[in-house]
Amino acid sequence: MSEVVQVERNEGVATIRMNRPDRLNAYNPEMGESLMSAVSEASVDPSVRCIVLTGGGKAFSAGGDVEFMAAFREEGHGKFLDFAIRLHALIASLRKAPKPVIAAVNGVAAGAGFSMALACDVAVATASARFTLGYQNIGLSPDGGMTFFLARALGTQRAMEMTLFSKVLSAEEAAAWGLVQQVIPDAEFAAQTAAIASLLAAGPTLAYAKAKELYNRALSQPLETQLEEERQNIARSSTTHDFREGVRAFLDKRPPHFEGR
Repeated sequence: MSEVVQVERNEGVATIRMNRPDRLNAYNPEMGESLMSAVSEASVDPSVRCIVLTGGGKAFSAGGDVEFMAAFREEGHGKFLDFAIRLHALIASLRKAPKPVIAAVNGVAAGAGFSMALACDVAVATASARFTLGYQNIGLSPDGGMTFFLARALGTQRAMEMTLFSKVLSAEEAAAWGLVQQVIPDAEFAAQTAAIASLLAAGPTLAYAKAKELYNRALSQPLETQLEEERQNIARSSTTHDFREGVRAFLDKRPPHFEGR
């Protein structure tokens, strides 16, 4: 694994850390390939039951590496298409990973970095974190699924407000708007994030995966289709070891011990 991305595995949790701290973890193709590889490997590793995406140093990710983009600005269209294709594959892999993915936002999340955080299932942030699009500052339209995620989370008008004015949200504002689920004091961030990840890693992984599939499709299909898929998925979930263990634990009045199978 390239040093621009570091991966740690511990007790069912894979922590994927963007590691370009001198560039505020700005996204470039090398980082994109390494992130894609790390997410893909964690997604299929049965020993991994929760994924944490975070940044090294004082930032989550400042977004696309502007110096890198400046090097091919004269070539324009084709280079940007390739740049976006790679980023979008990463965004899709985060969204489709068959286990919970936590964005641990430890500083600024801008542009593509903000998109990566939005693609995760749960976002926690340090009190000092900041969120912004930033595309308009360099004359670009949003990418990385930003318009998809923000329109659904905030509604079109508030999403447009963030886009047109390059509005910067504090962690508390992002939480109030539903973009972050928990704001954690900086000094407690690592410990509390690890506790949240451990909780999810101890959960019913297959049931989480089915729930994730359902929510990902919920806004794009009719109620009748969604109900049918819910019926099929709950029936499949009922055949798992974790369902049997959950029922036994409920009847025995004890906490369940899920194994993710």
